[in-house]
Formats: sequence, C-alpha cells, structure tokens
Amino acid sequence: MHIEPGLVSEAKLVLSYATAAASAAYAGKLALDDIKTNGLPALAARTGIAAVAVFLFFEVLPHFPVGVSEVHLILGSTLFLILGAAPAALGLMLGLLTQGLFFAPQDVPQYGMNVTTLLVPLFGLQLLATKLIPPKMAYVDLKYSQALALSTAYQGGIVAWVAFWAIYGQGFGAANLASVGSFGLAYMLVLLVEPVVDLGVLALAKLGRASSLTTPRLHAGA
Repeated sequence: MHIEPGLVSEAKLVLSYATAAASAAYAGKLALDDIKTNGLPALAARTGIAAVAVFLFFEVLPHFPVGVSEVHLILGSTLFLILGAAPAALGLMLGLLTQGLFFAPQDVPQYGMNVTTLLVPLFGLQLLATKLIPPKMAYVDLKYSQALALSTAYQGGIVAWVAFWAIYGQGFGAANLASVGSFGLAYMLVLLVEPVVDLGVLALAKLGRASSLTTPRLHAGA
C-alpha cells in the first residue's frame, strides 16, 4: 500500500472514511454505466483481471520505501486503457483489499486513504482522456505524448494525495515536507516507465481483436 502506518492518527482517520466512501460511490456509478453498456459478465471478468493485476503490481513488482510512503509501479493508466474506468477502479479497490487482508494487515487502517489516493487520480485520468483522446480514436492508436499525459496525470495525482495525507497527519514541519518531497521526486521515476509500458501493451493489443475482456474503446472509437 501507500500510506505508512501512523502517518495519520486514528482520530483523523474519519476523513479517509468519507473520501473513500465518495470514491467507492463514484466507482459504483461507473460500474452501473458499464453494465448497461457491456453487461455484468464482461464487467465481472475485467474487474477480476484488474484485481489480480493490482495485487501483482503491489506484491510482485519491485517497490521500495521513500519518505512518507512507498514507490510502486501501479500502471493505473494501463489498466484504464485496456480494461476501462470501472474495472480499473474496482480492481484497485479489490486488489488493495486483498493485499491488506492477507499480506499486510497492519495497513488495513490506512485502506480508506489508500483507496482515495488511487481512485481519485483515476477519475481525473478518465476526465482527461475524454478531452485528450478524440472520440473516434481507438486506444490502440494512442501516441506517446497522449500516453505520457495520461500517466503524468495519474502519477501526479497520487503524489498530490500522499502529500495531502502526510501534511494532514503530520503538519508542515521541515522534516515532514522533506519526506514528502523525496517521495514525490522518487515517484516521478515511474513516468520513465509507465508510458512505455502503455504503448507496448497497446501495440500487442492492436494485433488482437475486440473482446469482452477489454474495454470497447481499446479497438474502436466511442
């Protein structure tokens, strides 16, 4: 997970419950919209894929503590482009919960903060995609500049939320701000990798056909 235990006191965790509930509610709306368009079985399958992928991102891919949190290669923009917003959001929630319950129970109290930190930037990414990607463009035809913009928006959102939780929990002390800064700088290293991964995965997807296991936008315009 992202937020270190103890960074925010128990008395202040109530805010994370509210932000996580709002994030989950919006994810639920996206899920209902997806079901109306693609059906429940397709959503369930893509959500399962996303959940497994998220679990692997957190537990298998390299990750290391820096400052107030840990740096992970989450590949949120990849999940969005291949599976869609609703499966990506639900997969992040389920994958994170699985990791916390079975592998890092000490992080469960931070679940609300971590869910908010991962989901709200995803929703911002979704909004940016509607403005950045022409309606008739399939995701497999994205350019590097578009992939970079999406990745930057998502990773930047994560850093912003981690900074918020750190300052909310520990204030504006010099040591805390230095830890936030070191985390932010380290996390931007992900930007060297994620857009390339996005384009690589999209190139492979371009060789295939439309499937219920991927978002319809992957191979066709809106």
